[in-house]
Amino acid sequence: MNYPITFRFKLIALAPQIYVTDANGKTICYVKQKLFRFKEKVEVFTDDTMKQLVATIEADRIIDWSARYTFKSPNGQVLGAIGRRGMKSLWKAHYDVFAPGAQSPTFAIQEENPWTKMLDGLVSGIPVVGMFAGYLLHPSYIASRVAGNAAVLRLTKQPALFEGLFKLEPTGEANEGEQMALLLSFLMMNLLERARG
Repeated sequence: MNYPITFRFKLIALAPQIYVTDANGKTICYVKQKLFRFKEKVEVFTDDTMKQLVATIEADRIIDWSARYTFKSPNGQVLGAIGRRGMKSLWKAHYDVFAPGAQSPTFAIQEENPWTKMLDGLVSGIPVVGMFAGYLLHPSYIASRVAGNAAVLRLTKQPALFEGLFKLEPTGEANEGEQMALLLSFLMMNLLERARG
């Protein structure tokens, strides 16, 4: 993958939309989350024409408390999974990432500083001032290998007005399958954290 990778959230849209682009500005994938689904299912497309499906992300349960989301290719091949740690995620976001074929977590994604996320959420809710919260506070999330605790990728909120903007940058080594699982994990994590506030 051509890093850094950028995640752009359209804040004004009725349904959450995410554009994912590489360092050259080329669209890697696009998500327009459908509202009011009984059981979470997210479809990831190559671009906003939504003609070519890249992957689906499906929850294993209706309520997302400690839910596990499995990534599948259009032909049904499992590309990995992400699971939220229920109680552990109340204060500080914590997700387990499963690489393709892994039965136990390969990576853990955690907030680097939960205070930044909390302040960002508080300031964002203040009228007028909240418009500029994206310039003040920048929560970040780090993906580390469970074995050895080596950091692999970091997602950091970037200054932006009228949109959510995040940058994904490498901090270590990961193979192609692991990178895809992590990209989809950060995508789903962003949707879940955005709903969390």
